[in-house]
Amino acid sequence: MTELFVFDRELILDRLGGDEEILTMMIDLYLQDVERTALSLVDAFDQGQADAFMREAHTIKGLLATFSDDAGAAKAFGIEQQAKTGEISGLQPAVAALQRRLYEVADVLRREMGSVR
Repeated sequence: MTELFVFDRELILDRLGGDEEILTMMIDLYLQDVERTALSLVDAFDQGQADAFMREAHTIKGLLATFSDDAGAAKAFGIEQQAKTGEISGLQPAVAALQRRLYEVADVLRREMGSVR
């Protein structure tokens, strides 16, 4: 994934009806869960559990879409669709890229929180 994540605060706030408190809560939850989410994806992949891997990719797709990360959500969707076939071997590069994306988004959100508080 070469497209960098850009946090569009105004777009997300517009979707939330301008509610800063909800946005802050969403960011806090993402930051609290990002490590567990990334590790769960890798664990399901490493264990060859296609169903669990598909669920993790689906969850990540939703998380990234919440923050208008279309490129990241599309990558997660592609992984989810591949996992639906039951064949997940060969997805290691995609898994690593998605894991990096989760951390990239977390870094941007941390900076965003630091600039608002």
